Amino acid sequence: MKVFYCNLEVTMEVIGGKWKGLVLHYLIKGPKRTSELKRLVHGITQKMLIQTLRELEASGLVNRKMFNQVPPKVEYSTTELGQSLEPILRALCQWGEGYADKTFAEGEVQVLAAD
Repeated sequence: MKVFYCNLEVTMEVIGGKWKGLVLHYLIKGPKRTSELKRLVHGITQKMLIQTLRELEASGLVNRKMFNQVPPKVEYSTTELGQSLEPILRALCQWGEGYADKTFAEGEVQVLAAD
C-alpha cells in the first residue's frame, strides 16, 4: 500500500518528472506517433520517451493504438482522464510565461512557440 500525505503527492506521482507534462501537453492537442513526439519534445531520448509513454499509459492517462500494417504504426492519444489535465497544463503554461516575463532579463530567455 502506498501512503501519500497530501493530494499534491498523488498528482506529482502521476504527472511529475521532467518529461510527463511535456508529453501530455502535446498529446492533448491530438494523437501523435512516437516520431512526432520525439521531434516535439526537445532533448528527450527515444528510451526516455518510450518509458514516459508507458508510465502515462499505466496511469490511465494515455492510450496506445497499434495499427496492423507494415511497417508497424503506433499512435498515442490522451484518455478522457488524461484530457482532464488540459486546464491544469494550460494554467502551468500561462504561469511559466508570466514567470519568464518577470524574472528573466530581456533577451535572456526565448520561448519559440506560443501555447
